[in-house]
Amino acid sequence: MRLDEITKDCGVCSVSGAGNPEITAICSDSRLAGPGALFIAVKGFAADGHKYIGTAVGKGAAAVVYQDEEAVGNREEGVVYIQVRSSRHALAMIAAAFYGNPSRRLTLVGITGTNGKTTTVTLLHRLFTGLGYHCGLLSTIANYIGEKRYEAINTTADPITVNSLLAKMADEGCEYCFMEVSSIGMEQERVTGLRFRAGIFSNLTHDHLDYHKTFAEYLRCKKMFFDMLPRDAFAITNTDDRNGMVMVQNTKAEVVTYSCRGIADHTCRIIEESFDGMLLKIDGRETWCRLIGQHNAYNILAIYTAAVTLGADPEEVLVGISSLTSAPGRLETIRGPHDLSVVIDYAHTPDALENVLRTLREIAPRRPLICVFGCGGDRDRTKRPEMAEVAGRLADRVIVTSDNSRTEKTSCIMDDIRKGFGPEASGRTLFIEDREQAIRTAILTAPPGSTVLLAGKGHETYQITGTEKRPFVEKDIVSDTLKSIMQ
Repeated sequence: MRLDEITKDCGVCSVSGAGNPEITAICSDSRLAGPGALFIAVKGFAADGHKYIGTAVGKGAAAVVYQDEEAVGNREEGVVYIQVRSSRHALAMIAAAFYGNPSRRLTLVGITGTNGKTTTVTLLHRLFTGLGYHCGLLSTIANYIGEKRYEAINTTADPITVNSLLAKMADEGCEYCFMEVSSIGMEQERVTGLRFRAGIFSNLTHDHLDYHKTFAEYLRCKKMFFDMLPRDAFAITNTDDRNGMVMVQNTKAEVVTYSCRGIADHTCRIIEESFDGMLLKIDGRETWCRLIGQHNAYNILAIYTAAVTLGADPEEVLVGISSLTSAPGRLETIRGPHDLSVVIDYAHTPDALENVLRTLREIAPRRPLICVFGCGGDRDRTKRPEMAEVAGRLADRVIVTSDNSRTEKTSCIMDDIRKGFGPEASGRTLFIEDREQAIRTAILTAPPGSTVLLAGKGHETYQITGTEKRPFVEKDIVSDTLKSIMQ
């Protein structure tokens, strides 16, 4: 593909250097540059790509797209240099063009919100696959093209990765793709240039303030997703969330609402609930699902609303919902001896932790409830005491431990958490830095008939301490500990 074809919509300010080379690859990492490549210099969160223009050219890059004129330095002969207004915006538009605008070749559905994104896109992928469609998935846990799995790094990947995966999906006959859209991904223009057929809003609570600094900025970045939807798209929103209608107030898309508490285009109520699932009434029809909790009732209603809005038969959707299981690491229950239940969940925000603890308390109000949790290092510190307040209020016993401490000392993170416990809750709380020891302690000291919640890591199979990422699978630790009880 010729350079001018790829760059025509990326906000060009000036071009220097002769020619219109054939571009065989695009990259924003100079280490990936080579002959025929177009290198896009992006000023990132940790590094500035402008510093590596010379490296990319030295590796044979045919062209360079940049934003900051002063950072370019000497221009090499035979290389085309293109200045743009925003290199982030240019990267997204170039990636979409280079891969043939793949989001236009399938039905792309995005979901944004604080909690429920991974569960919702995973369930949509499973539901539509069950309805007979070939589908793709872009999520926090993993990316899928049909049944083939590709590892995921970020909630919303970079534009080159996203467009390359969408192109593979379209080439392999996928009709739908379901995608998580994060606030950081929006702010960094990772989904710019994509054409969404529908956008779903779940909820907005406390998270990512280490990056966005204020809740207002966090909200603005979420809302950008609905502002960018085209007129022929659907903006599906949860009206029970106080920001549900704020999200869609400026959208050009057709607004569709859902609610578990009030009047909306689509509604849901929980009729019965147990550890095995829930009986729901959705739009007046009863259906059984294997997920539990009010927050999952919202997730189920969101996928039902999306499916019927996109033209699926309501009865077929309800039948499909009855066979769905939760995403990995979302309220996964492992049964043990002495009527013990160990629940693994990704809850890592105050709201998510409260949802899970309330669900477990409501399903089994007489069972002792033990909560093990920690907070990530180098992340939003303000939510740490809030997590403590929730755990102390809703659990009978609490064990505070590590959770991807990164470059912070676990003891310092624990000190932040400690501030949220009142005098009474402090007396029911242990602090154990080693997460494996904390898990074993929680299970081995749990009274018969207890529920033990392991919150924060969910599907993750690693623990990050300092800059080291080492294997850490909670399910394996739980299984090993439960076996030791039976011996």
